[in-house]
Amino acid sequence: MAQGRERDEVHNVALGASLSVRWVQGFPKQNVHFVNDSTICYPSGNFVIFINIETKKRTVLQCMNGIVGVVATNIPYEVVAFSDRRLRPLIYIYNFPGLTRRTKLKGNVLLDYTLLSFSYCGTYLASYSSLPEFELALWNWESGVILCRKSQPGVDVSQMTFNPMNWRQLCLSSPSAVTVWAIERSNQEHYLKAKSVKLPLEDGSFFNETDVIFPQSLPKDPIYGPVLPVSAIAGLVGEEAETFRPKDDLYSLLHPTMHCWTPTSDLYIGCEEGHLLMVNGETLKVTVLNKIEDGSPRVERNLISPVTMVYQKGGVLASGIDGFVYSLLIKDTNYKVEDFLEVERPVEHLMFSPSYRLLLIQTDKGSIFIYTFGEEPTFEKVLEACDGKFQATDFITPGNEFCMTLTQSGEVCVWGIEDGACVSRVYLNIQATVLACSPSSLSAAVGTEDGRVHFLDVRDVESPHEVHKAFLSESPVQHLLYDQRGMYVLVGTSEGHIFVINAKPSSLFEILGFIEMGKGILQISTVSPLETDIVEVMVLSPLPETRRSRLEIFSLPKILPEVSANFADERGRLRDEFIHKFVYETEHTLSSAVLNLYSNRIYGFCNQVPYICSYLLPEKEHSGVHILKPYQKIQSKQYGPGMLSLSPHGLWLITIAKCGILCIRDIHTLEAFTRCRSHSHQGRGIQSVRISMDGQSILVNGRDDNTLVNLRWRRFGGILANDILEYSQQLTTYLKTIMDEENDYLSIARRESLDLESESEHAVTENMQLSTDSSQEELVKVGNIEEIPWIQQKSQEAIKNEVKLFSNKRKEIKRGIKALAKTVLGMMEENEAVDDIAKLEQQEFGLDLEELERLRNENEQEVEKIRKDVEMQNLAKRYLAEIIKEECWNSMAVKGRALKCFHIPYVVENFPMKERTDEELKELKRVLQQKKIETECLKLRKEIVEVQSAITLVKKHHEEEDEEEEEDGTVKDTSLPNYMLGSLSTDFRVHASLLSSQLELHSREEKINQIILLKDIIYKVKTAFNSEFDAAYKQKEIEIARVKEKNVRIKEIILDLQLEESVWQPEFEDCEKPERTLVVESSEISAQRHIKPWQKAKTDLLVTREMERLLLTRGPDSRRRALMDMMGGVLEVKKEDILRMVIPQPPFMVKPDALWSEEERKLFKEYEKKVKELNEERDKYRKSLETEMKKLQNSIQEGTQNFDEHLKRLFERRVKAEMVVNQEELKINNLIFSLLLDEEISSRETFLNNYLARKQEERNQTTEAIRKSREDLDTYKEHYDNLLAEDKVLDRSFKKEFSEIPSHQVDILYKLFKRRPRIHKHKIHAETTSLVPFGERPGSGKLNKDAFAQLMKAMDDLDSTNNMPEGLDTSVWEHFCMTRRAKVENEQKVKQKAAGLIEMVAFLRRRTEDDEKVQHEIEKVFHELILLQEEKVKFQLNLTIQILLKQGQVELENFQLMLDYSDAILINKIIIEDLNSVIRTQGQKKVASMMESKEVHKGIFQIEWEHKKMEMEMEDLNQKAWDIQMLFFSRDRQKYLNEPNYETLIAIQIGIMEQTIAVLDKTHKKNVENCKKLLKKLRRYSNQKDIANYTLSCNLREELVAVSERKDICNAMGSKLTCEKISKERYENMMRQQKLTKISKQQADQISILQAEVERLRMKTFPALVQM
Repeated sequence: MAQGRERDEVHNVALGASLSVRWVQGFPKQNVHFVNDSTICYPSGNFVIFINIETKKRTVLQCMNGIVGVVATNIPYEVVAFSDRRLRPLIYIYNFPGLTRRTKLKGNVLLDYTLLSFSYCGTYLASYSSLPEFELALWNWESGVILCRKSQPGVDVSQMTFNPMNWRQLCLSSPSAVTVWAIERSNQEHYLKAKSVKLPLEDGSFFNETDVIFPQSLPKDPIYGPVLPVSAIAGLVGEEAETFRPKDDLYSLLHPTMHCWTPTSDLYIGCEEGHLLMVNGETLKVTVLNKIEDGSPRVERNLISPVTMVYQKGGVLASGIDGFVYSLLIKDTNYKVEDFLEVERPVEHLMFSPSYRLLLIQTDKGSIFIYTFGEEPTFEKVLEACDGKFQATDFITPGNEFCMTLTQSGEVCVWGIEDGACVSRVYLNIQATVLACSPSSLSAAVGTEDGRVHFLDVRDVESPHEVHKAFLSESPVQHLLYDQRGMYVLVGTSEGHIFVINAKPSSLFEILGFIEMGKGILQISTVSPLETDIVEVMVLSPLPETRRSRLEIFSLPKILPEVSANFADERGRLRDEFIHKFVYETEHTLSSAVLNLYSNRIYGFCNQVPYICSYLLPEKEHSGVHILKPYQKIQSKQYGPGMLSLSPHGLWLITIAKCGILCIRDIHTLEAFTRCRSHSHQGRGIQSVRISMDGQSILVNGRDDNTLVNLRWRRFGGILANDILEYSQQLTTYLKTIMDEENDYLSIARRESLDLESESEHAVTENMQLSTDSSQEELVKVGNIEEIPWIQQKSQEAIKNEVKLFSNKRKEIKRGIKALAKTVLGMMEENEAVDDIAKLEQQEFGLDLEELERLRNENEQEVEKIRKDVEMQNLAKRYLAEIIKEECWNSMAVKGRALKCFHIPYVVENFPMKERTDEELKELKRVLQQKKIETECLKLRKEIVEVQSAITLVKKHHEEEDEEEEEDGTVKDTSLPNYMLGSLSTDFRVHASLLSSQLELHSREEKINQIILLKDIIYKVKTAFNSEFDAAYKQKEIEIARVKEKNVRIKEIILDLQLEESVWQPEFEDCEKPERTLVVESSEISAQRHIKPWQKAKTDLLVTREMERLLLTRGPDSRRRALMDMMGGVLEVKKEDILRMVIPQPPFMVKPDALWSEEERKLFKEYEKKVKELNEERDKYRKSLETEMKKLQNSIQEGTQNFDEHLKRLFERRVKAEMVVNQEELKINNLIFSLLLDEEISSRETFLNNYLARKQEERNQTTEAIRKSREDLDTYKEHYDNLLAEDKVLDRSFKKEFSEIPSHQVDILYKLFKRRPRIHKHKIHAETTSLVPFGERPGSGKLNKDAFAQLMKAMDDLDSTNNMPEGLDTSVWEHFCMTRRAKVENEQKVKQKAAGLIEMVAFLRRRTEDDEKVQHEIEKVFHELILLQEEKVKFQLNLTIQILLKQGQVELENFQLMLDYSDAILINKIIIEDLNSVIRTQGQKKVASMMESKEVHKGIFQIEWEHKKMEMEMEDLNQKAWDIQMLFFSRDRQKYLNEPNYETLIAIQIGIMEQTIAVLDKTHKKNVENCKKLLKKLRRYSNQKDIANYTLSCNLREELVAVSERKDICNAMGSKLTCEKISKERYENMMRQQKLTKISKQQADQISILQAEVERLRMKTFPALVQM
């Protein structure tokens, strides 16, 4: 097998031994590629596998730097490119079939390459990287340089292909976009230019995409300002604004899945939605192809989205997810779907061979099929992939011919050791975990996820089959291991059980027992030397709580199958004392550990530190846990958790780890004598390793890369080989007899195992129930169908035996329990019949108090749990309620409430208000201060202007006197009228003087300040109304209190009059007192309150004490009973009691009238008189009560109606306040809208400036590119002209060079000089021509070189002497041949230069077009900026103002006035338009004449004004002349004019005045000194007086104390006269009596008036009997 030359040499330590790869078994996860017509390749793990389709021979190329990334092939050059997946990956180019490295490409990619693609023509390679670069790079892979690169951040690409007909086009597709990149070349410079394909919508339709940067269809809005693009509204100013679209404008486009090129450079694109698109390669115009349905629809099949697609003549081949390959026949814009081929699984990749004779089909599983075209098409399977990744592998004994692999889905494959060919495979259809092959028989064991172990017969490797199945437990099998001699199978489960099974088929794989270990078993290691009769087993498990590892070692004797019943208990557990179990712990956590061959040393791979340690086992037996300390310690030089395993002869220690390196170490020194990198850390390293019995083959299985590598020794010999070969011979000799015997049993094992299974199932399904009352019998109840694990069977059998053993005892206990229960029931019945005092509680009859306590505790726990859940729910609700309350109630400075009228359905609400924040107040203060400063500045400016005028000089004194009045006047002048203010805020006494005029709000700061002031006005308006609302609220409270007070009297009157009237009592509703909703009253709770026992007891105690206190305070009640019996409970009869008074009848009235005496008749008359008087009094009192009740009711009615009227006015005030608030908010909204529009305009302007800067930078780049291209073109053209001139010189100088020979020979030679050989092209077979759709493709550099070489070869034929003319000298002929060859070579150079020149001219033209395009964009941006500036200025000047209009000033629309068109006449529109045009013309003429007249009048007024001005100037000059004439000429002026030395005289006078001032100053200082002295004397005198006053005040305080003491003594002795007290009391009594007399007279007058009124009213009700 060929390997790469650059592979690192392995480390040779002992005898120069090293490992090499024999074969690699892996299956493709990426696309498979053709290298040539007969070879395919694909990556697997660290290898690239090549398969010859015809011979099925495999070749492997290993990547030494880790796992292979992406692969690409170049068929013309027969090279393979692949990348590795390390940090800063590289791309390697290898030749095929030599597999020698041609070059290594190193770029700037940090993480990984995702796509590689070769161009068909030329030495170009395209690569695409993943994050973070997302870089597309174009390489010249021959020279190993990057020609150009382009980054597109965040764009993942799924497919990348070159155009087969044009290497200058490269298509990149992703699930959301398709981009065609154009590669432009100018001499040695290369450029990448992208063009995106505009995909249709999901339904296949197209939509018109508007220009986002310069939209042309934006509406014009003359009212609300300019309408800007969406990006400006969103505030975007960067590059994201160029592609920004709102959510509503985003439509779902088609999702491409695959694309392919056509010979016409068009693209076919398959979409996820089922559409097929055709894209023009030049214009990128997209056409949706129409599907033509045939008459017979496919049953249950539909090609929804092509997963892969390849082009063929007349259409494409596509595959979906249904396992079919379809042929799409395309004609024009239609296509027809036909079935082409059916595959067993979904097809993931299709690819044609270079000759288009073979079609490669790759399934999702990784299988590869080849379809061969021809007269008799063939369809064969090249590679059949396994179902899932390799889970485990092992050698079939003796390990020199076959090995086995196991996948997770239960597929077992047998492979040949030499060539890696698949011999057979069997599907178990289980979730498999582990695999192991038996050393003592040709059998294998497979562990599963459901706890089963399947045993396979592999005697016939071409047809392995299952012979036995053991159901151990329900936990997954994680470990499966045979000992070295194949006596036992050790099965480890996830629960920590290790089952011991007899590995010999002769015992039908009997289960001998199990051992309990800790959960999470890491590894099981066995030692079974040939010279001993025991098997030593070591189990490694972790101890995470102590950060240690536990090692448990036990022994299994050879005779265990014979005495297993004694070694295990009834439940199948092997006894520790029989298996000699010892427990050890290590100081470090181990990921793996093995026991050496002599059972005296343990080797462990540390988990946390990179070390391999050896531990010596103690020679003496011990009990408990023994701590092992490292005996030998060596650095592993492998990172990640590792695994250890021993070679069969026990002298090699094999280590594997996450790094993917396999090391074989000497067991004594632990030094590695060979290393091999078979896998990499990117695939999480090596999962398992197996070594054959003779040590010649090593199987290494990767963890995640699904690659199985077979390693063999290279340069292997000497002591290393002798030791293991000698041990292998001994073990083979020992096992030969055993294997012969056991293999014979495998033929009958399947039938016997099936019989045993049927018997066991029958035994399991028997009814094991012995008694329905037994709790233990419930444990052995099983279903009649379910299969029971062996461990449960043993447990049930043990329970069954225990039930049989203790059945009599159980019956006796049951009888006793029944008798006891009968006795207790009798006692309970007897207890029910006794008195309550002697009755026992129900719980006292419980016998099982512990069970009762347990049930009670469980009940309490459940209640506590429910209570906690309810408390948490209530807590969450309370938290939510607190948040709502804090947000909507507590945070409100003014709570929202309403007021309702008493009689009218009017409701008035206040304005809920929050407290203004400190920031708002600070901002308001700043604005107010700024406005005040501005006002003061304006006032000062006016004053300055007025001071400069002549008029203000006259009125200056008056202004100083009336300064305050002027300030008030200025405030009034600055205030705006309501109609210009735009609101009625002044009606609420809110000053708006600081507000700016709506016509002056131009700048942003002014608008913001205006908004702050408007918010302050709103706040003040709301505050003013809320104050009125609070006053009304208090008034209603007072009114309700008055009504309640009067209702008390009305209720008394109704009670006295015994009327059945209801009293109207107004109350506040919840909307008026909203705080009541936050308090839950007891009456609102419908559920019964839970009262705890201690609370109930406390309440009863308090009630008892309160009753005792009342009884004590009341005392004897004899007085109260006497008062109730004698006087009805009152001492004095009140007026209100008249209605209840009854005059008792005399006792003689019971007798007849005839028996009455005279005295009794008198008494009867007195009784009747008293009754009549009482009735009269009752009538009078009743009428007075009725009058009083009506008066009270009228008073209540009047008061409530007055309040309703006041509330109506308040309601109107509320409407007006709301109107003001809405008006101010409307102004705020208009200002905010203007600010927002201003920001949008600024954003748009910033974006345009940024866009202009980017375009200018791009223009600079294009200009620089044009300049450079022109320089290169000029240089290149100069070289081309030189070559062309040289060619012409050669042509012209031909005859001169051969002037010595005759002319006729010169003519012959010149004809031969012009003659060129014909190059014979290779004829392509007609069959190949008919299959290959692309035909002859453009020539590449290699083809040009080959053509030139053929031309030179043909020139050799022309240069032969056979073509030499007769009579020509040989030397002349040779010189002629050299000249002709130089001419041909020069012509070839001229052709190459001409092609390059054309290419450079085209490149320059494209750069010029790009420059013109950028220049056009810049001009467009300038134009847009100018328009935007105009719009901005217009917007800033065209302000939106709010004006208040009176009713009747708003003009309604026509349709609101006239809606009846019954008498309308339909006339032509042209008549109205003509009439309107005439009216408009006449109106314009009238306006023109009026303007002319206006101008004339204006001229007249101007002339009159100038005339008046001249008259006034004349009057001023006359007045000045008169003033000059009348000027007063004083003596000083005369002196000034007459005195020659006037200045000297003035200086003398000034000197005299200065001397006088100095004398006055000196005198003043003397007076000041005298005053200071006098002041000091006065201060001294004042201090003396203060001291004297202080002394007098102290004396006065003492005197006052003495006086007060004397006064108290006099008061105590009663010195005041008694007569004075008596006179004062009499005087007070007299005054009180006079006052009461006056009051009684007034009341008597009122009563008389009322009685008269009552009499008058009563008389009005009686009929008047007037005598006629």
